[in-house]
Amino acid sequence: MDVYKDWLGIPEGERPPDYYTLLRLKQFEDDPEKVQKHYKKLNAVVRKYATGQYMQKSQDLLNELAKAMLCLTDAERKRDYDESLGREFEESDTGGRKPMLRVLVERKVLSRDQAREAEEFAQGRGLSHRDAVVQMKATDAETATRAYAQELGRPFIDLAETTPDDDVLDRVPRNFVKRNAVLPLFVDDDVVMVACAYEPTPDLEEEIQLRYGMPMRAVMATPLAVNQGIAKYYQPGMRDEAVAAAAPAGNPSGGKVVKQKKDTANKSWSQLTPDEQRERKSLGIIMMCWAFIGSAMFDTFVLPESLKFIPVVPFLTALIVPPIVVWYVLKVYWK
Repeated sequence: MDVYKDWLGIPEGERPPDYYTLLRLKQFEDDPEKVQKHYKKLNAVVRKYATGQYMQKSQDLLNELAKAMLCLTDAERKRDYDESLGREFEESDTGGRKPMLRVLVERKVLSRDQAREAEEFAQGRGLSHRDAVVQMKATDAETATRAYAQELGRPFIDLAETTPDDDVLDRVPRNFVKRNAVLPLFVDDDVVMVACAYEPTPDLEEEIQLRYGMPMRAVMATPLAVNQGIAKYYQPGMRDEAVAAAAPAGNPSGGKVVKQKKDTANKSWSQLTPDEQRERKSLGIIMMCWAFIGSAMFDTFVLPESLKFIPVVPFLTALIVPPIVVWYVLKVYWK
């Protein structure tokens, strides 16, 4: 079955087709809005086959469409891709980065007066320009985030039209994605694509590289869409956080689990996730209970009869050992 021909109407030829052919665009189309429009239309067509016998083919093609769209809406990647197809650029031709307020003015979303007002509003309240225009209700969050993405020189993605790969999601725990407001998507050309609500920090990029064993490439999404994606794909109990250890790719999964368990034992109480806190608290209670039970059993079954007549010996085992264990649990284990 040729899904390119049967579903997208692409004539027979090179398979897989280049990104422009895949998205039914003219060669070297430079308008990111047109790229997004074509992607949205084709995404809706392919999603009709997302259930039943064609479910896997549909998911694979949806991922191809997303990768093509993200490449052609990323100014730097698009230039490299176009050059690989034989396009020549003028030396003076630079990327399309512009301040987001200027982008919104050029798109006639804001007037110049509104842009100045938004700048003052942001400065006075310590907000980003994106948050300022949204709080002022000058535009919606998606429009503002698209302009924000252009300012950063990164593509925008609508997470409602994208299904992340389970294998990619499984590599990071829920507390990590919530803390950083990110949602891993899929791997494209040995780079992990990550939807971000905010510009990624160098520390975040370094941690993603350590976890996946490959660099990350950020794509921008609205904060609400990222939070909804986290709630959808990281429901409690849906992914085993103990398995999603921060380890380079290529290590056996068993090694990652062991490393996570060891790391958990060395964390302070505030660094633990709620599930880890409950687990550690339960183990501590068990240790303290066994301290009392163990001392009684020691006096009854292990202590020689000759020593039982010496009052100080049972006293020491019953009243000194358990408090020491309790102190150890509270001061060391629940640090």
